[in-house]
Amino acid sequence: MRLVANTDPNHDYAWLEVSLLCSGELAEAISELFSRYVPDGVVLHSITSFDNADYEEVPTGEMRVAAYLPNDAGLESKLYKLEESLFYMRQIMPFGELEKAWVENQDWMASWKQHYKPLAIGKNLMILPAWVDPKLAGDRVPIIISPDMAFGTGTHPSTQLCMIALEQYGCEGKDVVDIGCGSGILSILAVRQGAARVLGVDNDADAIPSCYRNAALNGMEGRIVFEEGTHSDILARTDGLNQAPVVLANILAPILTQMLHTGLADTVTADGIIIMGGILDIQAPDLIALAQTKNLHHINTLQDGDWVVLVFRRRAN
Repeated sequence: MRLVANTDPNHDYAWLEVSLLCSGELAEAISELFSRYVPDGVVLHSITSFDNADYEEVPTGEMRVAAYLPNDAGLESKLYKLEESLFYMRQIMPFGELEKAWVENQDWMASWKQHYKPLAIGKNLMILPAWVDPKLAGDRVPIIISPDMAFGTGTHPSTQLCMIALEQYGCEGKDVVDIGCGSGILSILAVRQGAARVLGVDNDADAIPSCYRNAALNGMEGRIVFEEGTHSDILARTDGLNQAPVVLANILAPILTQMLHTGLADTVTADGIIIMGGILDIQAPDLIALAQTKNLHHINTLQDGDWVVLVFRRRAN
């Protein structure tokens, strides 16, 4: 594969957008592969179709994974390595071919608007991009997100399942801790659901400004605390938020496994719940078995394709 030439003499393009279509089940694995060569961030777009009966966009199950390579001296090399890695992955599982398009700096928002649309989740939730009228949510609870290059937009099945689980179990009047908060979308939902205090932590410092921007878009300035950190930092707190009756951990199964060995269950108060996401169905049995040894009782599994979200309740003793 050779790079599509930038032949327009009137434009000095700053980025090359690379993207491909795949199933929702493959999106996380392909996203991880992209991130090896695009450290500035990978974007997941849910492909939707318009439901004329309900008059709303609904997910089709397909995802578009996209990333932006800077147009610099290393572009050709990164693109070659990315294509090579995708070739080997495609021998194991089929997915779409890599598409390429030049992008100007000022085109970021236009690119987002092309792909990112309002998305109904669960019974009463609606994810809205920041540039649309919030009234489009209708009777649904609006969660306004301004997507950027690096962080989640709520289009991944795991995030959607976590939102549905939080909607189902509720958090009104309760403290909530969101571990691996990403864009802040689950923390924002917790406030919408009536949480008392909300703390979001992420081990990527660059996620925190994104979280605060999204909280502000939802009119939640001062309602959520976002900090760089992990569950270990939560356990060390002295402000009463070292534990919570509702804990969210939408990460990945191998990381959840490590965290369970190092005190994740202790962030949940007695009789509280923890919602764990980022888990493939084949990973769930081992994770459930481990969680049971940490005083967590498995009470529910939500599934979308190969992705599951597990809900646990911490035993009182």
